[in-house]
Amino acid sequence: MKPITRRSALAGIGAAAFALGHSRKSYAAKDYDVGVTDTEIKLGTTSPYSGPASAYGVYGQAQTAYFEMVNDRGGINGRKVNLISLDNAFSPPKAVEQTRKLVESEEVFAIAGFLGTPPNAAVSKYLNSKGVPSLFLTSGAVRFNDPKGFRWIVPFYPSYVSQGAVFGRQLLRTKPNGKIAVQYVNDDLGRDYLRGLKLGLGARASEMIVKEISHEMTEPTIENQIVECKVSGADVFVQLSASKFAAQAIRKVASLGWQPTFIINSNSASVGATLVPAGLENAKGLITARWEKTVTDPAEADDDGVKGYKAFAQKYMPRLNLDDATAIPGYNNAAAIEHVLKLCGDNLTRENLLKHATNLKGYTPPLILNGVKIYNSPDNYDAFHNMQLAQFDGKQWVGIGEMISLEDLKILSE
Repeated sequence: MKPITRRSALAGIGAAAFALGHSRKSYAAKDYDVGVTDTEIKLGTTSPYSGPASAYGVYGQAQTAYFEMVNDRGGINGRKVNLISLDNAFSPPKAVEQTRKLVESEEVFAIAGFLGTPPNAAVSKYLNSKGVPSLFLTSGAVRFNDPKGFRWIVPFYPSYVSQGAVFGRQLLRTKPNGKIAVQYVNDDLGRDYLRGLKLGLGARASEMIVKEISHEMTEPTIENQIVECKVSGADVFVQLSASKFAAQAIRKVASLGWQPTFIINSNSASVGATLVPAGLENAKGLITARWEKTVTDPAEADDDGVKGYKAFAQKYMPRLNLDDATAIPGYNNAAAIEHVLKLCGDNLTRENLLKHATNLKGYTPPLILNGVKIYNSPDNYDAFHNMQLAQFDGKQWVGIGEMISLEDLKILSE
């Protein structure tokens, strides 16, 4: 897949179609902020189309393709969505540069929140100071749930602390005498997951964790660290990293003949992006947490959300491998943004957009598992309130047990 420097959901739509009616109605002018006209809503985002995390570029492609679909259906309340998506190379400085371009040169109405903790962390202060909403960014770092300090930065997906705590509680239940080796990426993602794991293990954490080792996102390989984890005597391996490194770890664990209880974080659980490169047989038995539907699961074939996604992919992303779950959060992100834009009606100010984005209730994006509760408030931006553990059977992820309430874990605000 070629690196992409700029994508737009208006690609292919003649400029003349938007030349008509661009003068604002005098009575509606007060309801518009920058980036909005009678016929257009201009949004911006960035994505890692190049660099060490380019496998996640499909997330940005899914956002853009979704709004192409929206425009083909007539737009939102009569307005087309112009989503400008620029390459951030998963580099914080590049993310800042491109985001400033979107805000100051392109004059976008809002940022369609993008994927990744480091690039989002790099732009949050800037966007917040400018009063530009960043909606439903895909990172579970707890730093982003800060309504008082960063009211314009609205996260969406479950926190990494919550997910780590779910893993810890599961291990206490199923491997109470286990010896745990943990490998994590040395950034907010890895550190939050590790903190959650220890919260879930509680007083047993220092006793059960026999090895902790971190790596940098820029490292070419982590295979030597896997050897160190095996040598520690651990019979549980928890890896909290990115797809590239998860694939390396899965292959290395198999080649060593090591057979630990093996847990990976949801960020690395894409069948197409991680498990296929690692070898599906090597991945059998892996455990993760989930809240999204598996679109290739035969049991989900008749689900309306899954059928809609498959039709979308066939028309707007025909080269997408449906096993690559990286596109799914981009699709859900765009669907949630469409939802709040619809609620805004003709009052398309940033304040009104933020109000609707932080008062979610009664809405679930199309590819969220049935039974997952989603709601937030101006005082607490955490939107997901439960999740399910899942195990890989060699072909797909299969749910383990019932939904787990994050409120019961009492760590949402940690």
